[in-house]
Amino acid sequence: MSVFANATGVGSWPGSSARGAAEVVVGELHQLPHLVELPGRGVGADLIGRAGALLVDIAIDTVPRGYRIASGRRSATRRAVSLLGEDIDALEEAWEAVGLRGGERTVKVQVPGPVTLAAHLELPGGHRAITDFGAVRDLTTSLAEGVSALRAQLMRRLETAVVVQLDEPTLPAALEGRLTGVTSLSPVHPLAEAVITELFDECVAVVGGDVAVHCCAPGLPWKLLQRSLIAAVSVGLHTLTAADLDGVGEFVESGRTVLLGAVPSAPPPGSGAAPSAAQIAAAVAGVTDRLGFGRPVLRDRIGVTPACGLAGATPAWARTALELAQQAADAFGADHGAI
Repeated sequence: MSVFANATGVGSWPGSSARGAAEVVVGELHQLPHLVELPGRGVGADLIGRAGALLVDIAIDTVPRGYRIASGRRSATRRAVSLLGEDIDALEEAWEAVGLRGGERTVKVQVPGPVTLAAHLELPGGHRAITDFGAVRDLTTSLAEGVSALRAQLMRRLETAVVVQLDEPTLPAALEGRLTGVTSLSPVHPLAEAVITELFDECVAVVGGDVAVHCCAPGLPWKLLQRSLIAAVSVGLHTLTAADLDGVGEFVESGRTVLLGAVPSAPPPGSGAAPSAAQIAAAVAGVTDRLGFGRPVLRDRIGVTPACGLAGATPAWARTALELAQQAADAFGADHGAI
């Protein structure tokens, strides 16, 4: 059974309380809790800003469009380091508060993937880093080293296994050449599939352990991911197309795991009833049924998460979403006939 074949969160979380978020995540997720991101805290707390705490020998600073590679240790870098430290301390406190011992659960940590990082981080001259192949390579190497150090720190402090999720919302756009340049005279050419595969494989080799890729954008390149060393792919259940289903089937047949974002990231509007755990489980099982897989695949190769966008939910719904995901995942292992 894959470690990713469990309930977990995508990564982002509402509000600004690291301690409160950690308590909920550790309390609700029985096998694969995660180190959350709290983008509501501002600079250094969002997906790209977190890279400031991870990159080795590369600093970042803020610019009107987001973040830029900078010289020296800038305030954005210092803030990212401080926020990540706060998140780790909160997770360790929550871990100890419930009396967890080493090895009882695996922890997942989310970081920006190399393609998305290079697409959204600017060079000193203002162009996207993804337009400079040397910069892409340097960023990937720096990121992989930093994530490896973060993983080692978490393993040491929590005395348990740690897996990594590369967040790649920009992957399809970068692959298809849909990113815009600073001007019409500076287009952003698409990254070749072979290059992206090499970037992923470098991250896997340096980081160590199992590594997943999460992408909530349509057009996920399943063939590319199939050729890589990536152990799991996390996608939104309700964004899957017929082509995606073929990709899911081939990926699972290769002995790897797919996590499906099956729990809504917000409660139903008005007086609508929230889905039950049984309904969530049935929706996930519907995917494997369409692919012709037997029920054991649900237990061994399928994970359950909330859909993207949980940072915009209320804290109450975020807790409910994790609870529903865990209950649905538990149903897969408890009684195949009940699904």
